[in-house]
Amino acid sequence: MSKKTVFFLIIAIIFIDQFSKIYVKLNFLPSETVNVIGDWFQLHFVENEGMAWGWKFGGDFGKILLTLFRLAAVIWGTFLIRDFIEKKYHKGFIICAALIYAGALGNLIDSMFYGLIFDSSCLSNGKNCYVLANAFAGKGYSSFLHGKVVDMLYFPLFKGTIPSWSPIWNGEPFIFFSPVFNIADASISIGVITIFVFQNWFFKKVENTAPKTVETNIVVDDNTQVM
Repeated sequence: MSKKTVFFLIIAIIFIDQFSKIYVKLNFLPSETVNVIGDWFQLHFVENEGMAWGWKFGGDFGKILLTLFRLAAVIWGTFLIRDFIEKKYHKGFIICAALIYAGALGNLIDSMFYGLIFDSSCLSNGKNCYVLANAFAGKGYSSFLHGKVVDMLYFPLFKGTIPSWSPIWNGEPFIFFSPVFNIADASISIGVITIFVFQNWFFKKVENTAPKTVETNIVVDDNTQVM
């Protein structure tokens, strides 16, 4: 697989990811929901201060540390992917690596720059949201490295109640697949899961096809006739 092909794949994923995030950021209020296909596929706007799937990590210091870790991972990933291509790794593995790289870079862009680009759609207390956000309208809602990752893809496939006989959380409502995520998260997940499932295919050993030699007791010299 050529470097150009991998480059265009990464750019395509980042473009789709950023387009969807910017559209939702500028057109949705926080927690606003729109049904796309029935009730099981929705656009639900949330902003994530931490890792994928809404996990948080250690307040402001943790946010900076997480962003710097993403930056280091992307820089390291750049050299890794180049190495994979030059060493002619399996095409499927290179595609998966590109998906993971593009997803990491997509969320890194949010963390580094969104706080500078967008103003807040909430009051200063961060709770009462009343207007749509604007881009490049003045002072952003945060500083460099403190941007929030925009999530919007929501698939509440099944809603129900935990049975009363359950030893924990009995009688409480639950939603099957409740995380809200974005294209970058999905790209990372697809890449990682595919590598895990097809690792034997991607890294299968090549059998040694070198010709075998047979040892005999025949002495070969100038007087021996070779048939």
